[in-house]
Amino acid sequence: METNLDEFLDVENELNQRWPETKLEPSLDRISALAHVLGDPQTSYPVVQLTGTNGKTSTSRMVDALFTRIGLRTGRFTSPHLQLATERISIDNQPISPERYVEVYRDIEPYLAMVDSQSEIRLSKFEVLTGMAYAAFAEAPADVAVVEVGMGGTWDATSIVDTRVAVLTPIGVDHTEYLGNRPEDIAVEKSGIIKPGSVAIVGEQTPEVMRVILERVAEVDAMVARFGSEFGVLSRSVAVGGQMITLQGLGGVYEDIFLPLHGQHQAANAALALAAVEAFFGAGPERKIDIEMVREGFASVVTPGRLERVRSAPNVFVDAAHNPHGAAALARALESEFGFRKLVAVVAVMSDKDAEGILAALEPVVQELVITTNSSPRAMDPDVLAGLAVPIFGEDRFEVRPRLVDAIEEAIHLIEDEQSGGGIIVTGSVVTAGEARALFGKEPA
Repeated sequence: METNLDEFLDVENELNQRWPETKLEPSLDRISALAHVLGDPQTSYPVVQLTGTNGKTSTSRMVDALFTRIGLRTGRFTSPHLQLATERISIDNQPISPERYVEVYRDIEPYLAMVDSQSEIRLSKFEVLTGMAYAAFAEAPADVAVVEVGMGGTWDATSIVDTRVAVLTPIGVDHTEYLGNRPEDIAVEKSGIIKPGSVAIVGEQTPEVMRVILERVAEVDAMVARFGSEFGVLSRSVAVGGQMITLQGLGGVYEDIFLPLHGQHQAANAALALAAVEAFFGAGPERKIDIEMVREGFASVVTPGRLERVRSAPNVFVDAAHNPHGAAALARALESEFGFRKLVAVVAVMSDKDAEGILAALEPVVQELVITTNSSPRAMDPDVLAGLAVPIFGEDRFEVRPRLVDAIEEAIHLIEDEQSGGGIIVTGSVVTAGEARALFGKEPA
């Protein structure tokens, strides 16, 4: 096993010599060239592709769980990972093993050099990972691939597929340096995943964003179904370990579904996932998917790092919220579903994110804040974050602990006097959530 781990780390090191996922050159030329020399594996299975600002990974996992329960062999590609790169490429709703990850990389490695030599810019890390995923799915072989974009849509490396169902989760502002400052500008890029003849499953959007999406639908002659119109959440109630929901699907009403996830946003993600799977099978009025399969599929959903409880007594949750939209959804869920007498947030963010927006979204539901950092080179210095926190939280409601493990210990200390009424949320970035999971002994999933 040690040899395998060494080999895995060697591959990760080789991938890290390439452009990181934060450095982009908008073009599908390189990934198209790689796919071509690999035999265009992405054409050998139908694809459900997802974009949006938040909710992509949770919705991808739900779509995967439903397909798996129905009996299809799935491939799933998501990013970024929480703890281990193998989480990004799943077959049959399970991450591939480190051994298989190495094997897929070594299989395509000779072709990487070939493509690199033909371009001024080498393949990026994300482009190589996309090639690995598409090759692994073809070899499985997958009946369907569930593919989350890395960033954007039109020129994202994943978009060389001929998407059958395009899912657009709510679109807000993130990655402004690449995608623009206005949601409607971002929507132009993201709506590029809607391909001619596909079905667009569209989450809740502002009118400006919806207009852009519908223009794209008309332009490519796609079909469309919208949250709140053709499908949606009819009811939801808090349940132990999650929520009970009733969904309006494209084929009818689906009642008494237990979703083992917290928050209104996850119920909305479930409605999107169900509609996407219905659209894949051509469901329409009076043509429903078997309700028991739907119930069993949703009951099996696991979404690590999404308001995930990693400890009880005291209650410690981790959440990968890394922008104001995600932090606001997290705050609403914490307030509406838990009712802690005292909530302490442990926050570490990336330096290129809207840290003030994240803190402002959390402030109304958080009594005290512990500022820290994570191991990423892009992490914001905790003293800089502390400076941003002063006008939002005031001088007396936050502490600074540069190491994440110390910050969590401090948070536990701050709620010790609350008996069972206290809670801790560790959030601010995907890296923060992943490192917190590891500290609490959670395995990659």
